[in-house]
Amino acid sequence: MTITRWSPTSELMRMHEQLNRLFDESADRGSDLQYGSWSPAVDLREEDSQYVLHADMPGMSKDDMDIHVENNVLTITGERKFESEAKKDNYHRIERAYGKFVRSFTLPPRVMADAISAGYQDGVLEVVIPKAEESKPKKIAIKN
Repeated sequence: MTITRWSPTSELMRMHEQLNRLFDESADRGSDLQYGSWSPAVDLREEDSQYVLHADMPGMSKDDMDIHVENNVLTITGERKFESEAKKDNYHRIERAYGKFVRSFTLPPRVMADAISAGYQDGVLEVVIPKAEESKPKKIAIKN
């Protein structure tokens, strides 16, 4: 049995090489990454009377997205298009993702789907999902 000395530096170098290989392989796919599927980042918070969803969709117009509710599932679909007067070949690097996306969220059972509202400002989509009255927290008074 041979005893080998452990070296944290060599371990880090091995990980570094693996990461480089991973990025090199994905760069070879080129067009898959440049125009691949993407998904907007979403924050979802619960308030006393509603749920509020914020989705980052920079560079899109409200006409490029669609929101609908079916079977208690909120679905946001859209497409960010690659629009540029310059030819694709003139770019040295394209890192932003373009293409179609779909985000779906299962809603809690007690929301008012008919009263869901949405707004879009400064590249952020805001969807407000009101809670039904019976699901809102109620304070109960203690009697003597």
